[in-house]
Amino acid sequence: MTSAARAASVHYRIEAADLHAHLYRVTLQIDQPAAQQQVSLPVWIPGSYLVREFAKNLQRLSARQDGRPVALHQLDKCSWQLECVPSSPLVLSYEVYAFDNSVRTAWLDTQRGFFNGTSLCLKVHGQESTAHSLELAPVDGMPQWQAATGLAPLKVGKRGFGTYLAADYDELVDCPVEMGVFWSGEFKAAGVPHRLVVAGVTEAFDGDRLLADTHKICEAQIRFWHDRKRPPHKNYLFMLNAVDDGYGGLEHRNSTALIASRRDLPRVGDARQSDGYVTLLGLISHEYFHTWNVKQLRPAEFTHYDYSRENYTQLLWFFEGFTSYYDDLLLRRAGVIDDATYVKLLNKTINQVLQTPGREVQPVAQASFDAWVKYYRQDENTANATVSYYTKGALVALCFDLTLRAERQTTLDEVMRGLWQRCKAGPMTEADFAAVLKELGGRAFTREIAAWVHGTRDLPLAELLKAQGIFALDEPAQLQQRLGIRVGESGAVQVKTVLRGGVAEQAGIAANDEWVGVEVAGQAWRLTKLDDLLLYAGNHRKLTAIVARDRRLLRLDLNLPAAATTWRLVLRDAARAQPWLSAHS
Repeated sequence: MTSAARAASVHYRIEAADLHAHLYRVTLQIDQPAAQQQVSLPVWIPGSYLVREFAKNLQRLSARQDGRPVALHQLDKCSWQLECVPSSPLVLSYEVYAFDNSVRTAWLDTQRGFFNGTSLCLKVHGQESTAHSLELAPVDGMPQWQAATGLAPLKVGKRGFGTYLAADYDELVDCPVEMGVFWSGEFKAAGVPHRLVVAGVTEAFDGDRLLADTHKICEAQIRFWHDRKRPPHKNYLFMLNAVDDGYGGLEHRNSTALIASRRDLPRVGDARQSDGYVTLLGLISHEYFHTWNVKQLRPAEFTHYDYSRENYTQLLWFFEGFTSYYDDLLLRRAGVIDDATYVKLLNKTINQVLQTPGREVQPVAQASFDAWVKYYRQDENTANATVSYYTKGALVALCFDLTLRAERQTTLDEVMRGLWQRCKAGPMTEADFAAVLKELGGRAFTREIAAWVHGTRDLPLAELLKAQGIFALDEPAQLQQRLGIRVGESGAVQVKTVLRGGVAEQAGIAANDEWVGVEVAGQAWRLTKLDDLLLYAGNHRKLTAIVARDRRLLRLDLNLPAAATTWRLVLRDAARAQPWLSAHS
């Protein structure tokens, strides 16, 4: 152990104990334990607002002191107390089962290892603010494996295994670790080293293109927050896990963990920009923007995380929603997408919100507070009961930005930087947001905050976009939207969601029904694709839906609506929109 590592008083050693059994072994040494030392494992990970009970994967916990066993008592689902001597180092040993191939927990098999500290590292009560060291042991039988993490290296080999240091427990668990065989590339943005590692790639992967586009995104965001100054992080790490089917990301203080379909990665020799690749770039942009907006500028309720329970805030509409607004907009400003692509992305967000009945039920501030039980616990009624603070929050940001621009006082860009200065890149409240709006916008925005954030009326999107040269046109909606239904189609039409107030609900169709067939004008037809309904119905508006529910066939009268529309955005005056779409104000 190096002298710097000895400066830490809490030490973790992480070993891949059994790749086939998906088990990590953790050895935790506490140099100066308390007489009745308590330890606990978090129940959630910051950035993902759901109690996930990570302790369910912990097993074989034992403790020794001076070579002798120490009695330990479990206090609750995730906490233990040890009876020990304060003057002597205490050593705990345990295993953690790791078989969740997401960005939130931990994974280990013969191809790859990944973990967040919240899944593996017990918190030592009373010593959370002291320095912590983390030793990553090389994996037996895997000499080609590498390791990557945002933690500060102390004594680390060329492949990344060795000892790292964290200033405290929060930093330790906010720096995930990627292990295995991965592609790696580097660049500097505003003079700061950035690294991108990608696991699971194929021979077709165009790493140079992804690296170049990520570089542009990082430069644009640093300019957004700091103009020509350096960002607050000394280095940054993107960890991307390419899988057959998956999507998501989780932000950290100087890194992010991402997961995406390998089909969406750029391919050598293919200059086309697929929708999937644009979505991946938006994910990269979103998580990088969080470096400022939630990891530093953050809800006052998150000043100190309580890892043992839910941490509530009504501000996710700002921290996730405003980030969702800027993720795509900064793709445009970085030059990695064009105006038409940005308008298409914005169009998709607007229609997602307008096609969610829950927007008329729950304000986006309340949806933020209820994330723990609603957004992260979605079911067949979610669309009817709540609204996404990501998409609705993004549209709230759009409305504030375009309102400020229309009144020619300032922009939301300036408000974001004003909040950064006012809150000293730290905790903020809604009152801080209102104060900066008033200071820079030249008036109070009390009514807008009440209506857009705490109300349920539709936002004034059409008129605000029109002032930017973007017009909202009506076009026929897809059949699912006309019926007020969301279905899955894999050999049969399976009803997933029945939207509030739609004709499907009025007919008595319910979630989990299998829509078997339809009767029209005395003829019965088998239904395997929902769109075939129009083929069989012709000009008839009244028909009978045949559904299977709990093995029972039901005949339900259904009135097909004459028409329904959705939005199609058209950019008619590109010059008018350029100060918003392309300028760094």
